[in-house]
Amino acid sequence: MLAYPRVVAFLQPDDVSNLLREATEIEILPRFRNLSEGEVREKSPGELVTAADEAMERRLADGLVALLPGSVVVGEEASSANPSLLDLLSGEAPVWVVDPLDGTANFAAGSPVFGTMVCLVRQGATVAAWIYLPVEGGCLVAERGSGAWLDGTRVEAGPAARPLRVSLNTKFFPPLHKEHIEATRPLFDIRPGPRCAAMTYTQLARGELDVALYYRLMPWDHAPGVLVYQEAGGSAALLNGAPYSALVHSGGLLLAPDVETWQRLAALFRAPAL
Repeated sequence: MLAYPRVVAFLQPDDVSNLLREATEIEILPRFRNLSEGEVREKSPGELVTAADEAMERRLADGLVALLPGSVVVGEEASSANPSLLDLLSGEAPVWVVDPLDGTANFAAGSPVFGTMVCLVRQGATVAAWIYLPVEGGCLVAERGSGAWLDGTRVEAGPAARPLRVSLNTKFFPPLHKEHIEATRPLFDIRPGPRCAAMTYTQLARGELDVALYYRLMPWDHAPGVLVYQEAGGSAALLNGAPYSALVHSGGLLLAPDVETWQRLAALFRAPAL
């Protein structure tokens, strides 16, 4: 039995993991707690970008295409400047989806809670994913149908704690729906969001967090993590019951440790009938 997943047939198992580690050593860690004033800016209201985000994305884009000739890259920073790049997700070419520095606000503030996420998408379906937390040093890897692995050790979500450990990310929900969800907080052991999806998905996959709920679903924030969590045994789908896809960018995403818990919470969290 393999001690590590065959990530995809046309790549060596560690190709992408090694690229993430090497690029982080060059572009991210030297800038951690060492950013100059001109290396941080606001790209949109409340959204920061740093020189590390941009340099990391360029390096990963070059490296990933070299690993898989004929593929294309949809990166967070390039897509912020050119949203039409998202159309590549439904094209014929394999697509690397890249979040070069997830948790940018944490990174800029000197917090170690940040990471890098990459996945390979084919016609909207995520087929392989990587989540790297450089301060912890671990790299989660998943291939559809082959499980989720952390540095060669298989990880499994659950079993769920009682009360459920829950992260409710309600910021982007419509106001009435948000109010409905917020009213459920007393039912759970609410965990503060780390402002870093890479960390949240790692906690879910390790069984350190039971449930997470999101509304805004940009592919670089969720396509890698959803596959990792599903391959760790978790249940993930849109609140309306539809399967998650990198082509869907809003509408409510619920992650829970098993199908029964997912169904119960989906019924609880769905918007009430008007």
